[in-house]
Amino acid sequence: MNFRSKVNIAIILAGGVGQRIGADIPKQFLDVHGTPIIVYTISAFQNHPEIDKIAVVCVKGWEDEVEGYREKYGLTKLCRIIRGGDTSMESIAKGVFGVKDLCEGENDVLIIHDSVRPLIDAETISDCIAVCERHGNGCASLPLQETIVRTKDRISGNVNIDRSEIMRVQTPQAYRYDLISKLYQRAMEEGITESVYTNTLLLELGGTVYFSKGSAINFKITTIDDLELLRAFHEHLPKPRM
Repeated sequence: MNFRSKVNIAIILAGGVGQRIGADIPKQFLDVHGTPIIVYTISAFQNHPEIDKIAVVCVKGWEDEVEGYREKYGLTKLCRIIRGGDTSMESIAKGVFGVKDLCEGENDVLIIHDSVRPLIDAETISDCIAVCERHGNGCASLPLQETIVRTKDRISGNVNIDRSEIMRVQTPQAYRYDLISKLYQRAMEEGITESVYTNTLLLELGGTVYFSKGSAINFKITTIDDLELLRAFHEHLPKPRM
């Protein structure tokens, strides 16, 4: 029995078309070992005991496809499919305001995650929620291991950046509902339209990002090389219910 006094809602971002991967369909719908990438991603949240509900922000024309996954793969927590916007920021905003009626209080938590990061694990989700509960937000993050050089043209550079002062932020990113809804409301009022993720919007509006546990294999599928790497990590993918 669930005695938690708040609701945790996962918002899966599936509004992209994946032009860089060169496929005929949006990359989140590509099959990997017989299952669409997005199904693995949703399954990670479906299988997590702290996730109560799931919403998908979907690229136009693919809503029925996602709806069909609900029954086929036993995605019982999937309760809303929202058409995405023209930009990443618009899609996230539509997701935030599109689940307002599913929330039960201002302390409810939205966990935003890319549909093309299917190697998300339960520990990363749990820590993201825990950090959010303590600070109002939590963003899966990793320290950088490589040398960082600033460049203006991607051809050369002459400024070394201290990697100890930099964190690489991934998704999931969790936010208390009252915070995230006010962020996007303020963005609309101030005409801000280009923040790619909620953490970039939070920083732009003077907020502080709190880091939660990230994972090196929680990478985003962007290129053909990423897709091949994902296939190699098949045993780590969340298992959908059939």
